[in-house]
Amino acid sequence: MRLRSLFLIICALSLCIGNVEAQLDPYYFWTLLPAEQMAEIIGEASGETAFNTIMETGGYNKNRLDPEYQSTFYEAQYILDQLKLYGLPGAEIVRYPGREVWDGIKGELWEIKPKRQKIASYQDLTAMLASGSSSADVTAPLIWVGRGTKPELEGKEVAGKIVVTDGSISSVHSLACIQMGAEGVIAISTSRIHFDPLQIPWRGIRSRRGEDAAPTKFAFYLPAREGELLKQRLIRKEKITVHAKVEAEMQPYDLQDVVCYIPGTDPEAGEIIYSAHLFEGYVKQGANDNKSGSAGILEVARTLHTLIEEGRLPRPKRTLRFLWGPEFSGTGPWVKAHKDLMAKTLCNINMDMVGIKLSPSYSFMCMMRTSYGNPHYLNDVMENYYRYVGETSRERIHSRGSGIRIVAPSGSDEPFYYSIETHYGASDHEVFNDWGVQVPGIMMITWPDQWYHTSGDRIGKIDPTQMKRTAVIGAAAGYTIAAAEDEMALKIAGETASNGTRRLGQQLGRALELLNRVQTAEKLAGAYKQAKATVEAAATNEKATLGTVVELASDKKRVGSHVNLLQESVNTVTAAQLKTVTAHMQNTAVRLNTKPAKIVFSDIEKKAAKVFPKPTSKVKADGYRGYYEYINKIPKKEKKKYPYKAMNLGDTRELQLLINGKNSVLDIKKMLDAQARRVSKLEDIFSYLEILKLAGLIEF
Repeated sequence: MRLRSLFLIICALSLCIGNVEAQLDPYYFWTLLPAEQMAEIIGEASGETAFNTIMETGGYNKNRLDPEYQSTFYEAQYILDQLKLYGLPGAEIVRYPGREVWDGIKGELWEIKPKRQKIASYQDLTAMLASGSSSADVTAPLIWVGRGTKPELEGKEVAGKIVVTDGSISSVHSLACIQMGAEGVIAISTSRIHFDPLQIPWRGIRSRRGEDAAPTKFAFYLPAREGELLKQRLIRKEKITVHAKVEAEMQPYDLQDVVCYIPGTDPEAGEIIYSAHLFEGYVKQGANDNKSGSAGILEVARTLHTLIEEGRLPRPKRTLRFLWGPEFSGTGPWVKAHKDLMAKTLCNINMDMVGIKLSPSYSFMCMMRTSYGNPHYLNDVMENYYRYVGETSRERIHSRGSGIRIVAPSGSDEPFYYSIETHYGASDHEVFNDWGVQVPGIMMITWPDQWYHTSGDRIGKIDPTQMKRTAVIGAAAGYTIAAAEDEMALKIAGETASNGTRRLGQQLGRALELLNRVQTAEKLAGAYKQAKATVEAAATNEKATLGTVVELASDKKRVGSHVNLLQESVNTVTAAQLKTVTAHMQNTAVRLNTKPAKIVFSDIEKKAAKVFPKPTSKVKADGYRGYYEYINKIPKKEKKKYPYKAMNLGDTRELQLLINGKNSVLDIKKMLDAQARRVSKLEDIFSYLEILKLAGLIEF
């Protein structure tokens, strides 16, 4: 009897196990590229190789020596040497005129009374000497000035002394040194001191401009741990005298951009450009910001070049190009000098701070999308690979042990925490997104970074696994676009439509929340109008994004027809959402005990709906930021005829990009409001447009 019972239990368990294995896995993730090509990319990409590049170019902060300013910077030469070693075509350093930059040579701060001890040293930690400091040899007493604000400095005798503060190093220098005669500043770091009391922010000082400006003095930075000890001694009224010796000079330099490319089979089919800033100033040399991004695109270049040359991946139709240089200052001139190339460039993938180990910094690997003004399928191609790496590089209770292992031999084995974000600028992709260029660019970035812009941005924070995963995503996304034919274009269109439906749903939720927050009957109509505009703006963007896929197609009629169907599906979803918004407004009216709102357009809104600004050829004629020359030439008296406040425009850069001859001024306002925290004003938009018209940059 017992044996029979045991047999039945075993049979029942077997059936249960079979049922579990037979269930549909709800976490079904895919890549646009076929599995065999992904396997080659994942296998070839090396986190260790990228890590070593960071170690070689930014493992620690060091004093840059004179020969580098006079010839070639170490990092630029290293990247060039690696490209030549890998055999990348077109590897060279392109140079543009630079200016002068502050160069620290020596910085020593010693306490000499009541005891002798070193307080700070440029040799120990370059961030300790504030950039902009002038040469000095000073012995002076210290004085504590708190935050160093104007009220705190009033009544204090700081002339001939060195002030100690936990306030802003630049503002205290300006007040205490330039205006009140102090010899110098010692600032105590307050940058994330509870997370890392040893980090020092990269900060600088300078004098007021003008011929009669007083000369810059000097400033030292101390980490919170050591600075607090000095602060407490001064608060206790201890008399401390120090000797400061600083040597610094200005160095002329040229801008050095390193470039290479992987040629496609069709020179006229377009290009994809990878970018990363190799320099962010010449004193600061951060491992994550941005030696990691520079190492990331180098590893993408090596990986794809190797796979293509060995025949493991077919040579793509389109060329893949790579650019390393100083942030903005080097990328801008290169882009400006290659207007013809920009005209056939499809998109830009920018890597900025991509290598930090995520969990210690509480970070996510973020992908910053393009704005509504530069809609592009690149966003959804990138998201496809982010999602694949993120959702498979973790263990789920539903499918334990079945994840995809994308890890480096010496790296972490932690989950890939990722986030797809709305547009954010402040890096080199903005050069490509500029109105004078209009190449859609996205940014890959880890955020937050708890050591961002501080002396703590060191190689020890970098994770080879994170670098491998970054290279896999970057290589797969770029290759997908570079190799795309009609079938891939259809897949990308489907991916874009799928993600777009989700994004439309998110905007519907936002629109409904606008109504949820209405507390008075008087505000119902305005909220209803804004809610509908939010949904309409999102729909306009999704249809425009789908429309960009056609550029990949050889059979544009076939692909275009399919894209049109997908755009119609957006219209169908949008119509249903607008009905939902109306229904929610009606229920909100019941809650407020008032009549349902009706949308009534003002005279200026009616006018805005009929005006369609269109850019002229001048916008792109001079490339990156070249259009500003035309704006600056407008006489001031003419500009004054069209006053506007920047805060009423959302973002003038985005406003410019939304001018395409298809969007009405009212459409532009809707799309600005859907992306910005502030609501724009049509009067100000019209004024700004009139100025652009005076400049010859647009016509109505």
